[in-house]
Amino acid sequence: MVTVSAIHTASTQNNMAAVGSLVNSLTSLWRQQCARTCLPHLFVCISFTGSILKPTGLVPESYFSNSRNVLNLYFVKVSWGWTIILLLPFIFYSNLYNRSHTFMLRRLTSLLVATFIWYTCTGTFFYIEDITGSCYASDTMQVIHGEITTKAACRKAGFIWDGFDISGHSFILTYSSLVIVEEMVPMLHIPQSHRNICLDCLYIALNAIVAIWIWMFGCTSVYFHDIIDKVIGTLCGILGWYLTYVVWYPMPFSPGLPPQQKQHA
Repeated sequence: MVTVSAIHTASTQNNMAAVGSLVNSLTSLWRQQCARTCLPHLFVCISFTGSILKPTGLVPESYFSNSRNVLNLYFVKVSWGWTIILLLPFIFYSNLYNRSHTFMLRRLTSLLVATFIWYTCTGTFFYIEDITGSCYASDTMQVIHGEITTKAACRKAGFIWDGFDISGHSFILTYSSLVIVEEMVPMLHIPQSHRNICLDCLYIALNAIVAIWIWMFGCTSVYFHDIIDKVIGTLCGILGWYLTYVVWYPMPFSPGLPPQQKQHA
């Protein structure tokens, strides 16, 4: 007679097998070198293409053209929080395979560096918008309130601020995606026998976040901001990734790169 416990055990095993199968499919995708090396180029292409399409009206209004859509409110607006919450445990687990705790702790400092870059860039964008902008009574841009000198104060007063608004969305979605993809590399070389359900679920969640970021980056490109705002934001995201993972992290005195295949061998 089949017991409830046996049914539960079989169901759990099936679920774990499904998760493992999905992880294997995702790792097969990211093992394609072009999938990773072409990602910065993809963001630049999407930014330019979306910016060209935006004034033509060829892309119709949709649920995602409203900035209050669910993905924007609960994911993009707090995108760096999602990035840290998922990457912190993932780096902890994935960087411990065949490596020391010292190496893992050193690698975790890459999140401090990334957070510093995020904070500095977004703060700089806000500052530039403040010093280049003016506060207007309406969208006709005719009545100026010169006594209000910041975007926050202008909006609090119920007016409209117009300044050089570098796209923070373009920056953070580009930068976060590139950082996540770099940090997911160890999963390509960890044997399935050494993985656990927690690591597998974190990996799936990180892939889902990257998919959401790319989708919302496309929506930003076709629905919001001027082309120069989006291109500068995108290039800042790529530059932040390039200066760390390509230029600095391969050097000895750095957080180091995520474990590569030869390090797992």
